[in-house]
Amino acid sequence: MSAAASLQDALETLDPRFESTHPNIEVNYNFAASGTLQQQIEQGARVDLFISAASKQMDGLQAKSLIINDTRRNLLSNSLVLVVPQDSALQISEFQQLTDPAVKRISLGEPRSVPAGQYAEEVFENLDILAQLQSKFVYGNSVRNVLGSVESANADAGIVYATDAQISDQVKTVVKAPANLHAPIVYPIAVIAASTQPEAARTYGQFLASEEAHKVFSQYGFDPGE
Repeated sequence: MSAAASLQDALETLDPRFESTHPNIEVNYNFAASGTLQQQIEQGARVDLFISAASKQMDGLQAKSLIINDTRRNLLSNSLVLVVPQDSALQISEFQQLTDPAVKRISLGEPRSVPAGQYAEEVFENLDILAQLQSKFVYGNSVRNVLGSVESANADAGIVYATDAQISDQVKTVVKAPANLHAPIVYPIAVIAASTQPEAARTYGQFLASEEAHKVFSQYGFDPGE
Protein backbone atom coordinates (compact mmCIF):
# COMPACT_ATOMS: atom_id res chain seq x y z
CA MET A 1 0.00 0.00 0.00
CA SER A 2 1.27 3.46 -0.92
CA ALA A 3 0.02 6.35 1.20
CA ALA A 4 0.74 10.04 1.70
CA ALA A 5 3.35 10.68 4.41
CA SER A 6 0.86 12.57 6.58
CA LEU A 7 -1.12 9.34 7.10
CA GLN A 8 1.72 7.31 8.58
CA ASP A 9 0.85 7.55 12.29
CA ALA A 10 -2.86 6.90 11.83
CA LEU A 11 -2.34 3.93 9.49
CA GLU A 12 0.29 2.37 11.74
CA THR A 13 -2.22 2.59 14.60
CA LEU A 14 -4.97 1.03 12.49
CA ASP A 15 -2.85 -1.75 10.99
CA PRO A 16 -2.88 -4.20 13.94
CA ARG A 17 -6.63 -3.71 14.35
CA PHE A 18 -7.20 -4.69 10.74
CA GLU A 19 -4.79 -7.61 10.72
CA SER A 20 -6.25 -9.02 13.96
CA THR A 21 -9.60 -9.48 12.20
CA HIS A 22 -8.09 -10.33 8.79
CA PRO A 23 -5.18 -12.67 9.63
CA ASN A 24 -4.82 -13.76 6.01
CA ILE A 25 -4.10 -10.20 4.81
CA GLU A 26 -0.75 -8.59 5.54
CA VAL A 27 -0.41 -4.90 4.67
CA ASN A 28 3.00 -3.50 3.70
CA TYR A 29 3.29 0.28 3.62
CA ASN A 30 5.19 2.76 1.49
CA PHE A 31 4.89 6.32 2.84
CA ALA A 32 6.11 9.27 0.78
CA ALA A 33 4.97 12.46 -0.94
CA SER A 34 1.86 11.87 -3.06
CA GLY A 35 3.56 12.99 -6.27
CA THR A 36 6.45 10.59 -5.68
CA LEU A 37 4.01 7.73 -5.11
CA GLN A 38 2.08 8.65 -8.25
CA GLN A 39 5.29 8.47 -10.29
CA GLN A 40 6.18 5.09 -8.79
CA ILE A 41 2.77 3.70 -9.77
CA GLU A 42 3.07 5.15 -13.27
CA GLN A 43 6.47 3.46 -13.58
CA GLY A 44 5.01 0.07 -12.68
CA ALA A 45 5.73 -0.23 -8.96
CA ARG A 46 3.81 -3.06 -7.30
CA VAL A 47 1.02 -1.26 -5.46
CA ASP A 48 -2.44 -2.56 -4.57
CA LEU A 49 -3.99 0.45 -2.83
CA PHE A 50 -3.15 4.16 -2.96
CA ILE A 51 -4.14 7.10 -0.76
CA SER A 52 -3.12 10.52 -2.00
CA ALA A 53 -3.15 13.80 -0.06
CA ALA A 54 -4.76 15.60 -3.01
CA SER A 55 -7.07 14.94 -5.93
CA LYS A 56 -4.39 15.93 -8.46
CA GLN A 57 -2.32 12.77 -8.12
CA MET A 58 -5.31 10.44 -8.18
CA ASP A 59 -6.75 12.34 -11.15
CA GLY A 60 -3.46 11.78 -12.98
CA LEU A 61 -3.61 8.03 -12.39
CA GLN A 62 -7.29 7.85 -13.31
CA ALA A 63 -6.64 9.69 -16.58
CA LYS A 64 -4.17 6.93 -17.48
CA SER A 65 -6.60 4.16 -16.43
CA LEU A 66 -4.24 3.09 -13.64
CA ILE A 67 -6.91 2.84 -10.91
CA ILE A 68 -10.15 0.87 -10.61
CA ASN A 69 -12.60 3.74 -10.92
CA ASP A 70 -15.44 2.35 -8.82
CA THR A 71 -13.13 2.00 -5.80
CA ARG A 72 -12.23 5.69 -5.71
CA ARG A 73 -13.64 7.82 -2.91
CA ASN A 74 -12.57 10.77 -0.78
CA LEU A 75 -11.58 9.02 2.43
CA LEU A 76 -10.50 11.99 4.58
CA SER A 77 -10.04 15.75 4.70
CA ASN A 78 -7.51 17.97 6.48
CA SER A 79 -6.55 21.58 7.22
CA LEU A 80 -3.41 23.62 6.56
CA VAL A 81 -1.60 25.43 9.39
CA LEU A 82 1.39 27.71 9.93
CA VAL A 83 3.79 26.41 12.58
CA VAL A 84 6.92 27.76 14.27
CA PRO A 85 9.41 26.09 16.66
CA GLN A 86 8.00 25.68 20.17
CA ASP A 87 10.54 28.14 21.63
CA SER A 88 10.30 30.66 18.77
CA ALA A 89 10.47 34.32 19.76
CA LEU A 90 8.82 35.47 16.52
CA GLN A 91 5.68 37.50 17.07
CA ILE A 92 3.56 36.02 14.28
CA SER A 93 -0.20 35.62 14.31
CA GLU A 94 -1.08 35.54 10.60
CA PHE A 95 0.36 34.43 7.27
CA GLN A 96 0.95 37.99 6.06
CA GLN A 97 3.54 38.51 8.81
CA LEU A 98 5.84 36.02 7.10
CA THR A 99 6.96 38.96 4.95
CA ASP A 100 8.69 40.41 8.05
CA PRO A 101 12.50 40.52 7.56
CA ALA A 102 12.88 38.69 10.89
CA VAL A 103 11.52 35.58 9.15
CA LYS A 104 14.47 34.22 7.15
CA ARG A 105 13.50 30.65 6.21
CA ILE A 106 10.04 29.22 5.53
CA SER A 107 9.77 25.48 5.02
CA LEU A 108 7.12 24.04 2.72
CA GLY A 109 6.70 20.95 0.60
CA GLU A 110 8.02 20.93 -2.95
CA PRO A 111 4.80 22.01 -4.74
CA ARG A 112 5.27 19.69 -7.74
CA SER A 113 5.28 16.54 -5.62
CA VAL A 114 4.02 17.48 -2.13
CA PRO A 115 0.35 18.55 -2.02
CA ALA A 116 0.85 20.50 1.23
CA GLY A 117 3.36 22.67 -0.63
CA GLN A 118 0.93 23.14 -3.48
CA TYR A 119 -1.78 24.25 -1.03
CA ALA A 120 0.70 26.56 0.75
CA GLU A 121 1.55 28.34 -2.49
CA GLU A 122 -2.17 28.75 -3.21
CA VAL A 123 -2.60 30.44 0.19
CA PHE A 124 0.32 32.80 -0.42
CA GLU A 125 -0.87 33.58 -3.93
CA ASN A 126 -4.40 34.36 -2.77
CA LEU A 127 -2.99 36.62 -0.05
CA ASP A 128 -0.85 38.30 -2.73
CA ILE A 129 2.41 37.63 -0.86
CA LEU A 130 3.88 34.72 -2.88
CA ALA A 131 6.41 36.83 -4.79
CA GLN A 132 7.62 38.49 -1.58
CA LEU A 133 8.18 35.15 0.14
CA GLN A 134 9.75 32.97 -2.54
CA SER A 135 13.35 33.84 -1.69
CA LYS A 136 12.72 32.54 1.85
CA PHE A 137 11.38 29.13 0.83
CA VAL A 138 13.20 25.96 1.88
CA TYR A 139 11.58 22.97 0.20
CA GLY A 140 10.99 19.59 1.81
CA ASN A 141 10.39 16.31 -0.02
CA SER A 142 7.42 15.43 2.21
CA VAL A 143 5.24 17.17 4.76
CA ARG A 144 7.04 15.22 7.52
CA ASN A 145 10.33 16.59 6.23
CA VAL A 146 8.90 20.11 6.51
CA LEU A 147 7.75 19.41 10.06
CA GLY A 148 11.24 18.16 10.95
CA SER A 149 12.81 21.36 9.60
CA VAL A 150 10.66 23.44 11.94
CA GLU A 151 11.15 21.09 14.90
CA SER A 152 14.93 21.40 14.54
CA ALA A 153 14.67 25.19 14.02
CA ASN A 154 16.33 24.87 10.61
CA ALA A 155 13.35 26.92 9.46
CA ASP A 156 11.72 29.86 11.23
CA ALA A 157 8.27 28.72 10.14
CA GLY A 158 6.62 26.02 8.08
CA ILE A 159 3.35 25.06 6.44
CA VAL A 160 2.04 21.62 7.36
CA TYR A 161 -1.26 19.85 7.85
CA ALA A 162 -3.10 20.31 11.13
CA THR A 163 -2.70 16.58 11.71
CA ASP A 164 1.11 16.85 11.55
CA ALA A 165 1.22 19.82 13.91
CA GLN A 166 -0.97 17.89 16.35
CA ILE A 167 1.50 15.02 16.77
CA SER A 168 4.53 17.21 17.51
CA ASP A 169 5.34 18.82 20.85
CA GLN A 170 8.28 20.66 19.28
CA VAL A 171 6.20 23.09 17.21
CA LYS A 172 3.32 25.42 17.95
CA THR A 173 0.50 26.29 15.60
CA VAL A 174 0.25 29.99 14.80
CA VAL A 175 -2.79 30.10 12.55
CA LYS A 176 -5.01 27.86 10.44
CA ALA A 177 -5.39 28.75 6.77
CA PRO A 178 -8.97 29.75 5.88
CA ALA A 179 -10.42 27.03 3.65
CA ASN A 180 -11.34 29.58 0.95
CA LEU A 181 -7.65 30.33 0.32
CA HIS A 182 -6.80 26.91 -1.10
CA ALA A 183 -8.34 23.95 -2.90
CA PRO A 184 -10.15 21.45 -0.65
CA ILE A 185 -7.66 19.16 1.10
CA VAL A 186 -9.04 15.70 0.46
CA TYR A 187 -7.43 12.27 0.58
CA PRO A 188 -8.72 10.07 -2.26
CA ILE A 189 -8.29 6.30 -1.99
CA ALA A 190 -8.46 3.77 -4.83
CA VAL A 191 -7.40 0.25 -5.75
CA ILE A 192 -4.69 0.20 -8.41
CA ALA A 193 -5.69 -1.41 -11.73
CA ALA A 194 -2.53 -3.54 -11.84
CA SER A 195 -3.06 -4.85 -8.29
CA THR A 196 -2.28 -8.53 -7.83
CA GLN A 197 -4.51 -8.58 -4.72
CA PRO A 198 -7.53 -6.45 -5.70
CA GLU A 199 -9.99 -8.15 -3.34
CA ALA A 200 -7.68 -7.79 -0.34
CA ALA A 201 -7.10 -4.16 -1.32
CA ARG A 202 -10.86 -3.56 -1.53
CA THR A 203 -11.32 -5.18 1.88
CA TYR A 204 -8.70 -2.93 3.48
CA GLY A 205 -10.13 0.12 1.73
CA GLN A 206 -13.56 -0.70 3.11
CA PHE A 207 -12.09 -1.06 6.60
CA LEU A 208 -10.44 2.36 6.33
CA ALA A 209 -13.83 3.86 5.45
CA SER A 210 -15.49 2.22 8.47
CA GLU A 211 -16.73 3.99 11.58
CA GLU A 212 -14.07 2.21 13.65
CA ALA A 213 -11.28 3.52 11.43
CA HIS A 214 -12.69 7.04 11.34
CA LYS A 215 -12.63 7.18 15.13
CA VAL A 216 -8.88 6.61 14.96
CA PHE A 217 -8.41 9.06 12.09
CA SER A 218 -10.27 11.71 14.10
CA GLN A 219 -7.88 11.18 17.03
CA TYR A 220 -5.10 12.25 14.67
CA GLY A 221 -7.03 15.33 13.54
CA PHE A 222 -8.50 14.09 10.26
CA ASP A 223 -12.07 14.83 9.23
CA PRO A 224 -14.26 12.55 7.09
CA GLY A 225 -13.88 13.06 3.38
CA GLU A 226 -17.44 12.45 2.24
